[in-house]
Amino acid sequence: MIEREKVETALNVIRPALQRDGGDVQLVEITDEGIVKVKLMGACGTCPMSILTLKRGIEATLKQRVPEIVSVESV
Repeated sequence: MIEREKVETALNVIRPALQRDGGDVQLVEITDEGIVKVKLMGACGTCPMSILTLKRGIEATLKQRVPEIVSVESV
């Protein structure tokens, strides 16, 4: 089971960059299969580049800091 606190700590590393661009990310759920579900908010929720932010930014950082994560999905 992936600890929510570890994921929140990793999200806090990338949150300032998202906030500088008018966006943010909220942790919604961590499944038993290791899938982290997040909600992109603000500018990130409507940005056409949000899939790149999600996969190359958020997912890459989370997987580096919490190797048990299989993937990150936006809900």
